[in-house]
Amino acid sequence: MKMMTNLRGTAAKGRGLVAVRAEAQPKKIASIEDLAVAFEAFKDVHTQELNQIKAGAADVVTTDKLEKINTHISDIEAALEGVMAKQAAEKLGGKEAPKDPEYTAEFNAYFRRGQATDRLETIKAAATKTDGEGGYLAPIEWDRTVTGRLKQVSVIRQHASVVSISGAGFSKVFSDRNIGSGWVGETAARPATTTPALASLSWAVGEIYANPAASQGLIDDAEFNVEQWLADEVETEFAKQEGIAFLSGDGTNKPHGLLTYVTGAANAARHPWGAIETINSGDAALLTGDGILSLIYGLPEEYEANAKLFMNRTTAGAARKLKDGQDNYLWQPSFEAGQPATIAGVPIVHLPAMPTVAANAIAALYGDMAETYQVVDRIGIRVLRDPYTNKPFVHFYTTKRVGGGVKNPDAMKALKVAA
Repeated sequence: MKMMTNLRGTAAKGRGLVAVRAEAQPKKIASIEDLAVAFEAFKDVHTQELNQIKAGAADVVTTDKLEKINTHISDIEAALEGVMAKQAAEKLGGKEAPKDPEYTAEFNAYFRRGQATDRLETIKAAATKTDGEGGYLAPIEWDRTVTGRLKQVSVIRQHASVVSISGAGFSKVFSDRNIGSGWVGETAARPATTTPALASLSWAVGEIYANPAASQGLIDDAEFNVEQWLADEVETEFAKQEGIAFLSGDGTNKPHGLLTYVTGAANAARHPWGAIETINSGDAALLTGDGILSLIYGLPEEYEANAKLFMNRTTAGAARKLKDGQDNYLWQPSFEAGQPATIAGVPIVHLPAMPTVAANAIAALYGDMAETYQVVDRIGIRVLRDPYTNKPFVHFYTTKRVGGGVKNPDAMKALKVAA
């Protein structure tokens, strides 16, 4: 690996890094050692850049070199995370025997040939009465597998609280915490104190769908796993839609997104306990080390145990340049497979849909996602086989009802890029 040889040479000599060319990068990088070596090279070149800036002789070549290494580190992290996610998904794909082999066999026949037994028709009628779409309910193990794999791809689902419901929505009662108390003597009067008020917060569910298609000839002739193919298609579409909605959804036929609850956003007043508090980065257009530390230490201690930093890869790349007062880098690479990189000792979770660093943007979130965000799943994935609409293709119209919103705004803080 030519590029990694160059990086190793830099780590040893501390200077003279050979430029990292995009065409020299290997296609697959999944080594913790590669990550450590690349970060050492990053620190060397970053030090050169800082020294040049201090001397008033900033070199664009050095800056470009640094950004290429920074991008390379992000690529390594992405490759490592991809390997771990794939392994987890394969485990969830499972070799567990179906809980209802007879129904699963009937459902497979429906997939391939559209043959529906009396049992399937009964289930279809029940689904129609409930949801108005006439779809067949997917087998339990198939439903569980798709939902499990989806959890590996949809980052917020992976870290949030998830509840499955059988009704049309989910609600929770909150106290406004306005309760009074006081000190009294042994025989002194006990006047009434303020009584907390209760407020109900509900999460409606919207419908998310995928509509993959295959030709009838392929379904008839090919020896391929129709269930697996459909699960892959559904996972990709559902994960993409969920990732957007859980973060920025407006609540109209979809979840209320996490970012809509921050101070000044559309849902800032929706929760009885108020909005997710924003903490300024300390610069009008950049991240700062002090801003990151203020974000971390601004979270109440009771939520620290499970707290993580949520940001996109571009923001994580900017954070790699930050140092503390002792000239130590706040960002540190993972030293063990399956473990995330950290900033100031806090695990980083890459959330692709998060805004990139820019003036007034919410560039990072820090807190306990399971305590903060509630995902609501309406039980059951449904499939409607449609061989008529787009001949000669058979469409598999697949739906799942999902909702979500913030259940505890105190468990999360938001970093706003502002002075």
